Amino acid sequence: MNILVSPNFSRKFYRLTKKDRRLSKNIDRKIAIFKKNPNHPSLRLHKLSGLKERWSISVDMGLRIIFEHIKIDEVYFIDIGSHDEVY
Repeated sequence: MNILVSPNFSRKFYRLTKKDRRLSKNIDRKIAIFKKNPNHPSLRLHKLSGLKERWSISVDMGLRIIFEHIKIDEVYFIDIGSHDEVY
């Protein structure tokens, strides 16, 4: 699985993780799981209704990653943040 990231995702990722190494490791671990098995139950993958072709995975109970499929083996991470921030 190839993952591309938007400038918005990169900016938010940096802000979230610059002072929290534990969160950075947790996000990296979830992305690694996503690359190996996008349907892994711990990711709570689901399609977003009302948002054109967008999907969500959960990093933890409070943090989501929003993405779109570009190709079968390629996705584009659009946003990261709390439920209220990204929906």
